[in-house]
Amino acid sequence: MPKLKTKSAAKKRFRLTASGKVRANVAFKRHNLRKRPQKMKRQARGTFILSPHGEGLVKACLPYA
Repeated sequence: MPKLKTKSAAKKRFRLTASGKVRANVAFKRHNLRKRPQKMKRQARGTFILSPHGEGLVKACLPYA
């Protein structure tokens, strides 16, 4: 069985928690922030846990995670 390649884009954008869930950064916080509500900007500071559907897609790109 050959080694599986990891998607470089996925390894830069996602991390796994200790329990195996996928953690990602929140989108829409790079520019044009004057249009965004203060509440959205505050909640977008940290990271968030992906849904089970998105988690499956990411784990397919990270075979050794």
